[in-house]
Amino acid sequence: MKLLCISNGHGEDVIALRILTALRQLNVNVELFALPISGTGSPYRNADIEIIGPTQAMPSGGFINRDAKQVVRDVQGGLLSLTRSQQSAIKAWRTQNPKNVAILAVGDIVPQIFAHLSGLPYAFVGTAKSEYWLRDDDGKRPAKTLWERLEGWSGSVYLPWERWLMARPNCRATFVRDELTAKTLRRTGIDAFYEGNPMMDGLAPEGKLDGLLAHIRESDQEKGELLKIVILPGSRPPEAYENWANILAALPGLIAAFPDRHIVLLGAIAPNLSPDKLPATANTWQHQSKPYSTFTHQNVTLLLISDAYNDCLHQADIAIATAGTATEQFVGIGKPVITLPGDGPQFTKAFATVQSKMLGASVRMVERSEEVGCAIAQVINDSNYLQTVQANGKQRMGEPGAAKRIATELIKAISK
Repeated sequence: MKLLCISNGHGEDVIALRILTALRQLNVNVELFALPISGTGSPYRNADIEIIGPTQAMPSGGFINRDAKQVVRDVQGGLLSLTRSQQSAIKAWRTQNPKNVAILAVGDIVPQIFAHLSGLPYAFVGTAKSEYWLRDDDGKRPAKTLWERLEGWSGSVYLPWERWLMARPNCRATFVRDELTAKTLRRTGIDAFYEGNPMMDGLAPEGKLDGLLAHIRESDQEKGELLKIVILPGSRPPEAYENWANILAALPGLIAAFPDRHIVLLGAIAPNLSPDKLPATANTWQHQSKPYSTFTHQNVTLLLISDAYNDCLHQADIAIATAGTATEQFVGIGKPVITLPGDGPQFTKAFATVQSKMLGASVRMVERSEEVGCAIAQVINDSNYLQTVQANGKQRMGEPGAAKRIATELIKAISK
């Protein structure tokens, strides 16, 4: 069998690759291809999976939901001609492979439409929507705005035309991101599966920071246990650099909120970001470069770390985040997050609001950098809240191993 994976965004590419990697590990006879319809598809290229058509990074980075301006920018950047070329590539691939072929669509309605129009059997992995937008396990959330009253008018966060695509004969399986969404879709007649969230795979700690943090702890025992905060600015430049500046603006309030604690900021920097372009701290901060670029000032130590992402997540007590996937992963391992919306194109107030609904009690959104210190002080020593956050993370994001479970069910579905 030959399987073409269609995805629309870097995060979706990463999720898709985890499923494809699990397929390879199952030792099934499947030849893999990919078509990233937003972005360049670097995760596929790095995994030696053939990309069948043209790719192009759009101005929005794929983040066009709820923002007409981003749609306009993408159209001006060549979106329509790129879409036509990609549809032609799918047709050509199907012509070259007339038998025993299928599609895996990962993301939102866009790859779902591509898969449906191909006429081939396909499975859909919905990464972008959750019923937690609208409701929790006790029922529908009270609407505060006109937009919230309109959301869910059809009985699900997935709109009728999205469910129509899920119900087509060539859609053999629909995998969603949480059990609540699966239950709601099943009530509308869609045979939806929940096998966990592949975002939670591959996050085991590696111990890269153990020695360094032990040294910091021993060097300043007067202030007691370290307060470890991971900074998650996102991975897409230039937005990530702007987010970083907004987060650093929270430091005076953070120092004021914890004058008697040694605060360690774990700057989890994506490898594609340049440390030189990160807005620097004040000249009064002391700097050293080993083992990581380190800045110290008063009771704060700031580390720039690009090779120990998993360890940053597991070592930290709490996160300050302006990110998509990273925020969800931190919640999934059972820890609280303070989010700080920026100017986008991804981490806008609208995006952060939807994300906080999906992730529930684990996320507290503040609108100004000055509010971050107080927000952390309110939650970090609340043992009841922290227990709620731990349980909530597992409920919203699931246990590791989802990619293998999805891969197993995917083979069954597309082989029917």
